[in-house]
Parts: sequence; structure tokens; C-alpha cells
Amino acid sequence: MLETTALATAPPSAEEFVSRHPWAPELLAQGRPLEFLWHFELAATASELWPYISDTSRLNRAMGVTRMYFEEREGALHGRAVNGGFLQEWVEVPWTWVAERQMTSVRLYSRGFGHSVRGIFELQPLGDRTRVSVYFGWVPRGFWQRWLLSLGMRPLEREFQRVLSEVEQAVSDVRRKSNPLMKTAPELAPEAAERLGVLAKRLLNEDVDAGLVEQLVAHLKSADEMDLFRIQVLPLARRFGVPEDAMLEACLKATRVGILALSWDVICPHCRGVRSEIHTLGEIPRKQDCGACGIDFETDDDNAIEVTFHVHPSIRAVERQFFCSAEPAFKAHIKLQQRLPPGQRARCDTALGPGSYRLRVSGIEAPTPFEVRAEATAAELSVKPGSRELPPAAPSPTLVLENDSAEARTFVVETPTWADDALRPSRLLSFQQFRDLFTEEYVGSDVQLSVGRQTILFTDVVGSTKLYATRGDPGAFVDVKRHFTEILEVVKQHHGAVVKTIGDAAMAAFSSPVDAIAAAERILLGLPPGREDLKIRVRASLNTGPCIAVSLNTNIDYFGNTVNLAAKLQAFAEAGQLAFPKALVEQPGVQALLDERQAKLVELAYDPPGGSAMPVLRWDVNP
Repeated sequence: MLETTALATAPPSAEEFVSRHPWAPELLAQGRPLEFLWHFELAATASELWPYISDTSRLNRAMGVTRMYFEEREGALHGRAVNGGFLQEWVEVPWTWVAERQMTSVRLYSRGFGHSVRGIFELQPLGDRTRVSVYFGWVPRGFWQRWLLSLGMRPLEREFQRVLSEVEQAVSDVRRKSNPLMKTAPELAPEAAERLGVLAKRLLNEDVDAGLVEQLVAHLKSADEMDLFRIQVLPLARRFGVPEDAMLEACLKATRVGILALSWDVICPHCRGVRSEIHTLGEIPRKQDCGACGIDFETDDDNAIEVTFHVHPSIRAVERQFFCSAEPAFKAHIKLQQRLPPGQRARCDTALGPGSYRLRVSGIEAPTPFEVRAEATAAELSVKPGSRELPPAAPSPTLVLENDSAEARTFVVETPTWADDALRPSRLLSFQQFRDLFTEEYVGSDVQLSVGRQTILFTDVVGSTKLYATRGDPGAFVDVKRHFTEILEVVKQHHGAVVKTIGDAAMAAFSSPVDAIAAAERILLGLPPGREDLKIRVRASLNTGPCIAVSLNTNIDYFGNTVNLAAKLQAFAEAGQLAFPKALVEQPGVQALLDERQAKLVELAYDPPGGSAMPVLRWDVNP
């Protein structure tokens, strides 16, 4: 039986430690293990230490461990490294871990000093302190390899002591900004530094704030290359202390001048790892596979694509660097991952806090949702493959995993929500600056790209026939074009994007319904009756819901029922009026905005052919 239980107060002996983490018989069949167990007591909580300790790639780099190279082949992760002049090659077995409690890695060597090695980290909470136990167990290939491994492992304990002491200091000193596991990038080559300076001046000419340009340039010159490999806009905006839209616009313009490169990353829905990096939107495949998870998936899911940026190779050639596969750090949404052979059980103490989670078991298609609640009393949950329902659990529950099936199963507990740090196509495609700067981007003809929930706004000129009759075609054309210019500016100021214009109608998209309503109000107020310089009145309608992006006449257009309904609701509005579904009021912030504006709403009914009646609200914004 595999057991992951609460530890005693005294540090465990090697025998006690291994009894909790027994060797697989097939590994011991290859020889007698060479074992090392070290204990470090740190003045920090397990939750404070976990982000550092689980990031074993940075941790290993800080300790001077040799760089590693990984390649996925036929669903397995193959690694290689050179240690002491000797090539080591192995297969990385999927890690097991319980967040803030323990993690285990196993490597099966085809070439090198050993047949296999196990690395185990345990974190035992001791009030406001934590004992970190580090175990390594090698199965050497022979006598000389055993001797070489003994020599090579001796300095590692000192390196752990040094680096973990720095981590302890970083956690305890709240004023300290630096991460001891971070490493400043190598200095740029003179020609690259000169090129960056020239391109930075061009970026200033693109009306990007000088302070933001200075921060971005400094980041590209000195940030850790592990961070520079894949730049996420939203965390970078927080780090720089600037609005997200300003950071996104700066990165887009930096891409246009040649400082950055834009990437459309296909993300696995299970492990949430990057499966491929696409240079243009039109190259996104309809389907993608994840060998590690053993699944094929469609790319039309809301979370299937993340937009990131890379340093342009003419500035700095940044490779993805590994000093360990560091599965727990790269899969932070997974709080527990345990693989159990048939008939085995695992009792896992967790650090799950209040919130929603879901359980996935390999070979079982449907996940099982469950909740951790502060008021719940269940301190223990029993889980088997195919469990359909789990009761609410108290914080830090013990999960008793039992594999009663005839084959090995992997149990995964994860947070169901996706990280807010990801920039999705839904936000980028409704960002006017992207549409202005990247007019050559398109969606592949066979791809239907989900852009999630969008709020679609339509505006339409009222009385256009009279306008053309009184102003004539040239004069009317000038007026319509001027009114489009004003609409574009209002949409941009409210974080939206004009998707297209059709005759004298405009279609815009917003990530937020509050922004869409505020923009519609501003447009209607800006074109009042009696305006002398622009005698145009418009009506507006909007709707919120899921949309897909499609290619139409080489442009990115939106399609779906959400768009169709938004267009049809124009029939419920006259000049100066806005129509929208009553259900829209339930969206966060909408009712508060309408109350603030003291909007007087009239309820109407839309009877779609073959469907049930739907209540519609009309706001007389500018009578």
C-alpha cells in the first residue's frame, strides 16, 4: 500500500522515509539502491515555500546543476544531459505530487551512471516553520558508477542548504523584491544592443509612453531568460504597474517594429501545456494532440489558444531552458497527481483551501466536481475511478485514493478555472489596436476559432434615405465616414474593436458588456438631434454570448447566434435608442451602470420564428 500521511515531529530516518515511499519492485530488481536523505528546517510556511521548491528547474539552476534537454516522443518525455563529461539519457516518468506537501520524480536511464533514480521532496508544516526533506535514491549500473555517484552527490546537500537559506530569507524579508532563483540574462551583443536602441526610438515614434518603452527595453536586456522565452502581457503589466491595455498596445507595436514576435499558442485542456506555437492566426490547426495526456482535442474551445510574445531573435536568441522537467511548477493548476497500480490505495493529506475543484482519472472521460468549504465537516474523501459525486470537504482534506480497476490509473485534482494571466483571442480580437496594426492576420478557411463570450454592438444610421436625398451622394458619404470615425474612437476608448462596417451600419465587439453599453451610450449622446456639423442620428442594439471568428474577405469576422440576435434587435430601436436582451442586466456591473445613469427602460418582447418569446429592454438614451 502506498501511503502519504502526516509526519511525526522528529525528522524521519531513511528507513521510515522509504517505508512511506516504497520502491517499485521492478526498479529494485535492477540492483541495490544508493540513498541520500537530507532535512532542512526553514522559517517559512509550506505555502510560502512551495512556489520555490516546486520550480525545480530554477532550483537546480541556482544550485549549478547541468542544463537538461527534453523532447516528447510517442507520448513519453525523453531527457538528456552531460554530467562530468558523460552523456546521460533517460525517460522522465510523469511526476506525482500533492501541492504544498510532497512531490516525486522518477527517471529511467537508457544511458548513464544509473538504471534509475527517484527524487522525493516532502514539506512538513511545523507551525510557522516547515521541515523540507529531500531524498534521492539511485540504482547504479555497477561498482564504479556507485562510487562516482557517491562523490557527485556529496556537494549537493551543501548546495541545497545554501539555496534554501536564500529562499528562506526571500520569504521572511517582505521588503525584498528579488527572487533568489532568478538569474539575470547575459549581456546583449553590441550589435543587438544597438539594434534594440534604434527600434526603441521607433517605438517612441509610435506614441508609446517613454517610461513604458524604457521598462520594456530594460526587461529584454536583463530579465531571466526563462521568463523571456514566453512573455505574458497581463503579468508584465502588473509588474510594470501600467494598465493592461497600454501594455498590450506597447507589445503589439513592439512586434510591428521588430522588437518582439507574436505567438498563438495551442494549449492542452488537461495539462494546460503549450502543444504548438503558431506564428500567424491563419495557421492554427483545427485539431491538436497531447501525447503526454493521451488525448486529441479541438482548438475551437475558449481556452485552446493563448496569445504570447517572444523576444525577436535579432535582439536575443532565447531558447526554452530546462534544468529539470519541473512538472508541478508548470502545472500549477494541478493540486494533486498520483498514479496508482491496480489494487493499490494512497492516503494523501492535502492543503486544499476553500474553493471549487474537479477530479480527473485517466481512462474516465467525465471529471467529478467537488468543493472545499470552510463550514464543511468531512475531513476525508474516498475516491475511486468512476466516482460520480463527492460531498463538500473541510479545508485541507485527506483524500483516500483507491484504484479498484484492472489497470494503472492517474488521479488528478485540479482547479477548474483557467488562469487570469492568459491573454485569449477573445480579448485580442476585440482590441482595436490589434485590428489596426495586424490587418494581414486572418483565420484559416477551415478553422472556426472560439473567441468566448463577446458583447456585439450594432449601430445603424436612421433616415439614411433622406440623408442621401438632401446631402447628395458625395456629401452623405462624407458625413457617414465622419460618423464612422467618431464611432471608431468611442469604441477604442471603451476597450472594444470595430469588426466591420456595412453600408452605413457598424459592428463592434467588446469583452465586457459594461464597456459595450457605455460605448453605445456615448455614441448616441454624441449624435444628438439638432447637431449642426453632423446631421446624423443612429440607433443601436447589442447582445452578449459566445462567438466564433471566421475568415471573410481576408478579414476576421464574428459569426453565430449572438451576432445574429444583436443585429435583429435593431428593429426595436429608433434614433437615439439602445435595445438589448433583458437577460443582459444579470451580467456583472450592468445593473449598477444603468442605475448610475438613471436609465428609464421599456420592456418589449421579441418573438423569433419557431422560438419562445424573449424580453427585450429599450433605453431612450438621446431622444
